[in-house]
Amino acid sequence: MRRLGVTMVCLLCVLGLSMMFGWQRRNRGGGGGYGFEDNPAPIPPDYAEKTEFMRARLQYTDFGSGGYGGRRGFGGGRSWTTDYPKSDRLFLQGVRRLTRIHVRSMEKVVNLDNDEIFDYPFVYAVEVGHWELSDAQAKKMREYLDRGGFLMVDDFHGTYEWEVFMASFTKVFPDRPIVEIDNKDAIFHVLYDLDERVQVPGNQFLYSGLTYEQDGIVPRWRAVYDDKGRIQVAICHNMDLGDAWEWADDPNYPEHYASLAFRIGINYIVYSMTH
Repeated sequence: MRRLGVTMVCLLCVLGLSMMFGWQRRNRGGGGGYGFEDNPAPIPPDYAEKTEFMRARLQYTDFGSGGYGGRRGFGGGRSWTTDYPKSDRLFLQGVRRLTRIHVRSMEKVVNLDNDEIFDYPFVYAVEVGHWELSDAQAKKMREYLDRGGFLMVDDFHGTYEWEVFMASFTKVFPDRPIVEIDNKDAIFHVLYDLDERVQVPGNQFLYSGLTYEQDGIVPRWRAVYDDKGRIQVAICHNMDLGDAWEWADDPNYPEHYASLAFRIGINYIVYSMTH
């Protein structure tokens, strides 16, 4: 019995160390190692290369969770980590392949509790139907956008998630309307002509057969413009571009959805760099 007890203690110690090192690997600077998804992506060998463009992912607190960390339902929200990091890294591979932008191969995680966000011209936020910004964070986001930053939000669906999104977003822009983006807007033509767009579904499409989630049947491409007519915030509602990037290498995920998702994301980056 004593030998069995010692063996159990050793196994528990090894398990504890493995969990600790796994957590550290996922959360070190620059977006971590294997993230929180079940569809991981390795750190690119040139992840620290100095480039002209680096894409940032916004870390935020989940609505009602009170903190950044933890897994959904286990002591805190983590909606900001959805599709992370594979979605980011496959998308950045596409940007490298399809444009001449010298883009870094790995994402950077930023939040609004310090000034680091000002170092990145383009910030992507996912699952914003679950976010919750404090007054101070909303003020920081407004300053970032008014100083020339660009925010793209994606992967939230239906009436309820729109209302949660707006509860925080109106703190950022109490004075500017959200409007539908006209098909003639430069953001749809700066590189690819995107007059004909369809709803891009998440990976759930493979088993549900539905391109929409909840009551988000109609896809919406919306925006907030500044006084000069420049888009500051691009809002992709009732669609899941992040999933399309993440599963682009899955032969079961339809290629035409993945291709459209890449074209939209690339247009938004090129627009943000040229407007």
